[in-house]
Amino acid sequence: MEEIIALSAYAKKYLPLRAMSIFSKLSGEEARTFRLHLFYSSIDGIASGALILNEFIFIKSLNGSNVQLAFLFQFSMVVFLFAMVANEIMRRFSNRQRFLRITGIITRLPLVGLAFFPNVTGDNGLPPIYHLIFLAVFLLFHTSKIAVVPSVNQYLRSNYREALFGKLFGYATTLNKIFVLLTTFLVGELLHINPNSYKIFYPIVGVLGVISVFQLTKINFIQKREAVIKPVWHALSDSFVRIIQILRNNKPFRHLEMGFILYGFAWMSTHAVVTIFYKEALDVNYPTVALYNIIFNLVAIMLLPLFGRLIGKRDPRRFGILTFGSLMLFIAFTALTAYFPYYFIIGNYKIYYLFLVALLFNGVFTGSMPILWGIGSSYFCKSHEAADYQSVHLFLTGLRALFAPIIGIKLYELYGFTFTYAVGIALLLMAISLMIYSEKHFKR
Repeated sequence: MEEIIALSAYAKKYLPLRAMSIFSKLSGEEARTFRLHLFYSSIDGIASGALILNEFIFIKSLNGSNVQLAFLFQFSMVVFLFAMVANEIMRRFSNRQRFLRITGIITRLPLVGLAFFPNVTGDNGLPPIYHLIFLAVFLLFHTSKIAVVPSVNQYLRSNYREALFGKLFGYATTLNKIFVLLTTFLVGELLHINPNSYKIFYPIVGVLGVISVFQLTKINFIQKREAVIKPVWHALSDSFVRIIQILRNNKPFRHLEMGFILYGFAWMSTHAVVTIFYKEALDVNYPTVALYNIIFNLVAIMLLPLFGRLIGKRDPRRFGILTFGSLMLFIAFTALTAYFPYYFIIGNYKIYYLFLVALLFNGVFTGSMPILWGIGSSYFCKSHEAADYQSVHLFLTGLRALFAPIIGIKLYELYGFTFTYAVGIALLLMAISLMIYSEKHFKR
């Protein structure tokens, strides 16, 4: 464990210095935007790291059900179904800054209320009413994404040159992952000492979530307010027509989104099942789950700057092959761990040999997916179309989130871990094949 902490300290010291060296190549506005972007990513990383064990807390300490676990994960994605609604509303606001700040306060501060939950004792968990409150609070928390995520893309796209977009995004995401790693370790140790410590760090996450939005909105952005000619619901109808037109007319983008749909079903249907796998098959504790997250995030941290440069030089579909393939290998080696359950123990940590291999591939996936998912769509459009394309991307993410997590849980309950993992692998093979075909026959 000392080696991992030392490595994270090295990454924390070295990687930001590399990011700082690029300031000499930036214009004044780009440098200011980059500083705010780094600060936003740092705060967001602390909040994300504190939530990384959220689902494991729900089933291990609060004793929530498998189906409720699927809903908890589903909430983080299904909110994107309303991305077009948020985009249409934001089109009509001349003050995007004020809108985002109010959204951050309304959706993230309710986490403070979890401080008043009763204490968990033994294996009893909490009464069902608290499971429902927990789910409701996090549904509200994730709702902020439908306004914040497209705005991040648009704010940055408006202030970074295209040649530097991927590189700067990669550095900021690297810093984000460093703070995710450090916070995850701290949270795992706190939960091992006291499973009720989530009542302390969840409220902190709520406050930091608001601060991160405030930091984002300090980036200069000129909102081109559109004249309100139609009622919002009529305009939404036009937005859905625009979705169809974009997907119909832009074949490379359509193929990328089809690949994302296949990948999304694979990832969403197995993600919650892997959380159950930790508890039922591997029988691990909080520090061990935290360590697993630290390991693959360390790999991601080392690779993110490289991936940030690659996506600026490669077709996103080729980048997708790497991303989908690494997730496929993570799922495959996770499945093999059940058949070769050999492990060693160091202190509080229970480490499975084959699962270590799985975590390395998960690190490649974790390092590449935020970049591909966050800015991949913008490579198929002009800068002023970035918000529309990202909204299409987010809407399709929410659409598959309606079904995939529940399907994954039901596949597990009916057929077990192996069958569920096999379905995910098959979907990813299809996604990889589509990316190869699309890049070969349809240039962006």
